[in-house]
Amino acid sequence: MTNTPSSVFTRLGIPPALSWGYLGLLIFMTGVGIEAGYLSPYLESLGIAASGVAMVFTVYGITGAVAAWFAGALSDLWGPRRVMWFGLTAFVVTHVFFLTVAIPGKAYPLLLLGYGLRGLAFPLFAYAFLVWIAAVAPQRQMGSAMGWFWSAFSAGLPTLGSLTASLLIPHIGELGTLWAALGVVVVGGLVPLLLIRERRGSGRLAPPGESPMAGLVGSVTILFRDPRVGAGAAVRMLNTASQFGFLVMLPTWFVSEIGLSNAQWLRLLALMFATNIVTNLLFGVVGDRLGWRTTVAWFGGMGCTLSTLVLYYVPSAAGAQYALCVLVAVLYGATLSGYVPLSALMTAIAPAHKGQAMAALNLGAGASTFVGPLVVSLFLGPLGVGGVVWIFAGFHAVSALLTLFLKTTAPDSGPGASTPAADSAVRLPQPLPAPAAGDGLVAAPAPKGL
Repeated sequence: MTNTPSSVFTRLGIPPALSWGYLGLLIFMTGVGIEAGYLSPYLESLGIAASGVAMVFTVYGITGAVAAWFAGALSDLWGPRRVMWFGLTAFVVTHVFFLTVAIPGKAYPLLLLGYGLRGLAFPLFAYAFLVWIAAVAPQRQMGSAMGWFWSAFSAGLPTLGSLTASLLIPHIGELGTLWAALGVVVVGGLVPLLLIRERRGSGRLAPPGESPMAGLVGSVTILFRDPRVGAGAAVRMLNTASQFGFLVMLPTWFVSEIGLSNAQWLRLLALMFATNIVTNLLFGVVGDRLGWRTTVAWFGGMGCTLSTLVLYYVPSAAGAQYALCVLVAVLYGATLSGYVPLSALMTAIAPAHKGQAMAALNLGAGASTFVGPLVVSLFLGPLGVGGVVWIFAGFHAVSALLTLFLKTTAPDSGPGASTPAADSAVRLPQPLPAPAAGDGLVAAPAPKGL
């Protein structure tokens, strides 16, 4: 029997109907990630203080958190495809404003406004596609499907994005590179929106009788109705708070204090998250086999607790020893992937409200984009880089403890109701039958991880 493209994708754990979406996400996030490794020092070169730059990223993260929540809630009501169109359009408009008004004006309020508005854009696109995956992927492969999502996500932001920046900046400068990023984002956004033919993502995912207001309110109240969902959202926030904080703090530290060149730093960042691409897939499979909760708590939470400290102390002691710097960066990137199965665990916790659980998870993901820079803004001055690193290590340790309480149960449905992903105390619901057009979310979990 020959391998058709669909069968190959199925064996890899990619829903065949959404295969163009993974490619589009990769290109889209590459465009978004082009700025990640150099925007912070570039804004400082415009005369903005380091603490002020951190606050710019904090505002960006706040608007991103709101957009991430809306991506889940609105996908339930309008369908993921429409939300992705809105996110792509918002990126184009706000990015052009940032480049033509905010940066040339060099005025701090304009930079806050311009970059803050841009924070609304990419989460709507990316996290709406995450909801689409949760609606289409079979539950038995949910961890793998989500692992591919996070691999494509982190392959672009900041891996290929940083590599692209390192190649473009010497030829067209920082501002020209930001304009090039816009073209990459548009291409990436159009690939899934024009080529995916899957119909479920074009319509409402919420139950037919649920009012729009009830859906929006429910995506917030589920944080309190089921404390495990609230705890899972907190774990998701703590997961990448260090990543977004490091993107503000580490470029200057590695170049000015450790002694790397700007090009070396950008390559180091690319290698850090190139590792993350591979390990996202690995931990998606590990979570499906070893247990989602176990994988998140030990490989993600405790792994990152150690790797964040090593990322600081080894370069501090060894200086500009590039091989050692790369080694500890790769370790950090790998342990971030340990959180990948969290989304699968979240939707198993609330199987009757998967869309709301995804909205809560997205809220946590969005919150991490401002909590990390906010920690840097508040504590870099009084505590220094080392003190901030200890705060992030503490975040990861707390996330490991919270994960141990994320137990999920389901009514006994006979043989096969339990799966390996359930850990010692976790029982997952049976795979649900494919819904008719217009039905609610079908599949389950979505993982998490960078």
